[in-house]
Amino acid sequence: MKLFLMFLSSNLNFCVILPCLLQKLLQYRPFPKVMRCMTNTPVVVREGATVYATGTHAELEDGRLLEQLMASVGYCTEVEEDLIDAVTGLSGSGPAYAFTAVEALADGGVKMGLPRRLAIRLGAQALLGAAKMLLDSEQHPGQLKDNVCSPGGATIHALHVMESGGFRALLINAVEASCIRTRELQFLADQEKISPAAIKKTTLDKVLQQPGVGTGVSVRTGSGISLFSSSNPRHKK
Repeated sequence: MKLFLMFLSSNLNFCVILPCLLQKLLQYRPFPKVMRCMTNTPVVVREGATVYATGTHAELEDGRLLEQLMASVGYCTEVEEDLIDAVTGLSGSGPAYAFTAVEALADGGVKMGLPRRLAIRLGAQALLGAAKMLLDSEQHPGQLKDNVCSPGGATIHALHVMESGGFRALLINAVEASCIRTRELQFLADQEKISPAAIKKTTLDKVLQQPGVGTGVSVRTGSGISLFSSSNPRHKK
């Protein structure tokens, strides 16, 4: 779960995940322009996935500004707010699923005699290449999977083993578990049984540490405020 507040301008804020903070903002501003967001850790390499939902008082132009900001570090799109918890389970937690998959693939390679370093690189490259093929071709993932499986070949035998082990069900259950836990944490925060600070994690500061982010992809508001400039006194994380 990721949480941060950022001031894009003097009257626009967006936060990641905790709706309970919106109520706290109301104590300081009667009509805050707030957008709720969910992103993930690959924003640090500008391949993140971000969704957002506009609040009651946010305007169309505010959403465009946020998309401009987050599109500089990956994919960004608007969704209905009630879908954000599901997004957390899928793409928010998704990098951890991918890292675990690469680690397991590498273990398999090592078992079969590959050096660890090479096994990790090949596993990661396989996932990277597969993702790029899927996004570039826009074909159904099942079709791309079928293209790899020759009749009676090694891949279809491997997939049989994966299906026998409940591979698909495990991923579906993982997404569901992450989504449910997100809702539980939000409920606890709403009841003030857990401090929002206790589950606060900032992704944006990691993005700001990447070379060139402070200058190369800065986005500016109408008032000339650089959204990525750490020297701006009005920039808050």
